[in-house]
Amino acid sequence: MQLGIELGATVCKPPRQRYLQPIVNSQDTRDSLNMNDKRKPTVASRANRFAKAIPYTRALALTVENVSNGWAELSMPYRRRLVGDFDTGIVDGGAVSALLDSCAGTAVLAHPQVFSGTATLNLRIDYMRPATPGQTIRARAKCYHVARTVAFVRAKAFDDDPDKPVATAVGAFTVATASK
Repeated sequence: MQLGIELGATVCKPPRQRYLQPIVNSQDTRDSLNMNDKRKPTVASRANRFAKAIPYTRALALTVENVSNGWAELSMPYRRRLVGDFDTGIVDGGAVSALLDSCAGTAVLAHPQVFSGTATLNLRIDYMRPATPGQTIRARAKCYHVARTVAFVRAKAFDDDPDKPVATAVGAFTVATASK
């Protein structure tokens, strides 16, 4: 029996953690992500496992473009199945919010003070304009403060022009930090 979620003609199967393949741009980063390596996981490997472990991130084809200490950039390619208004070809706001949420969560996991998974406590999104039909939407997020159990993040989504955001977001996420 196969388990999965049917989305149109695509079936998203539950992930098998030990077989996940990292998706990053840098060849150096790809080379450093040996899944058999027993050393402490890198920021990039944690981010990629997070992005590939969630079914909706796979369904949206989100890709980790860049990640570093406390910040992340993800992208979502334009796909006809994400369109909310077929007359105009504009991507649905729910897809943009999922991109922002995933990017913000990835930035939290990439923060050096965070030592566990995370979950969204709240996320406020302000939509500025519709994304340009046919263009990839990117999101950048920065985890700017980590308290004992909560991390705070700012993010923005944009298409070809990073200076004209599609949406911005601020949010709080659960975390576990190292005890002092």
